[in-house]
Amino acid sequence: MNDRSEELFANAVELMPGGVNSPVRAFPGVGGTPRFIKSARGATITDVDDQTYVDYVGSWGPMILGHADAEIVAALQKAAALGTSYGAPSELEVQLAQEIVDAVPSIEMVRMVSSGTEATMSAIRLARGVTGRDKLVKFEGCYHGHGDSLLVKAGSGVATLGLPDSPGVPASLAANTLTLPYNDPDSLQEVFSEHKDIAAVIIEPIVGNMGCVPPKPGYLVAVREITRAYGALLIFDEVMTGFRVARGGAQELYGITPDITTLGKIIGGGRIWRKQGPHEKYRACRANLSGRNTVRESALNDCRTHHVAALARLIDLRTTGTRLCTTL
Repeated sequence: MNDRSEELFANAVELMPGGVNSPVRAFPGVGGTPRFIKSARGATITDVDDQTYVDYVGSWGPMILGHADAEIVAALQKAAALGTSYGAPSELEVQLAQEIVDAVPSIEMVRMVSSGTEATMSAIRLARGVTGRDKLVKFEGCYHGHGDSLLVKAGSGVATLGLPDSPGVPASLAANTLTLPYNDPDSLQEVFSEHKDIAAVIIEPIVGNMGCVPPKPGYLVAVREITRAYGALLIFDEVMTGFRVARGGAQELYGITPDITTLGKIIGGGRIWRKQGPHEKYRACRANLSGRNTVRESALNDCRTHHVAALARLIDLRTTGTRLCTTL
């Protein structure tokens, strides 16, 4: 019986669109009423009707150590007692940034933001600022958040301009996004041959939003070579693969070095980027980040509870070696 969940859902639909705060929590695709959860521990969650389930969702990624892990709960309690947000730099930010830089092969510098969507939006803006170009290439089946530039579907033909895939996305903005089939390097070569103003290619190195689709052998190598040949930046969206397929993410697993990496969820939300060798413009944009000229983010990206939980998770992954990542 789901009496209490049904009661809460009936109330929720009057207060929130669809009765939920994220479409993935709605049940139209499977039928029934969403389960309202009251507690979770380890690998299980319990709903308001006292039914307990094995949790294969893990809060969509971040609960890689399970729910209510004792060490993380203790770290959160200690941090919260000292204040949850300062609106100013703290030592925790430095420690967390160092842990990420040490773990992910391509990352040299880190900028924290509040969500994966904000991370990808900022990465795209950085790429456009670096290259002075406007167009973005994305791939069918890859999801990079709900930024306007990313809610775009493919038009007719491989190398056509994008069309809005959501009400409220201006056609003029969607026109700067090119959508291609995943695992097809020839289509990427074709679109670069036809468009000279591509700033970046953004890709999930392992696609996780149309089932789990790994790259074909040599595909990511080809993507890296093509973007480098045409002076475009390669953005790896590792919101789902970071610290999972390997401690250093898919880029470690496949030996590919992107120009910009976005991470989230397991580390509480963050945009991570690196300087790529000889590009002098990266140095200018790095300075501009401090001056808030190239990328403008929220003033409250210093949430201490996020940082301390993230730091505890990453230290655990480092100190337990690769066993945790490779056996999940």
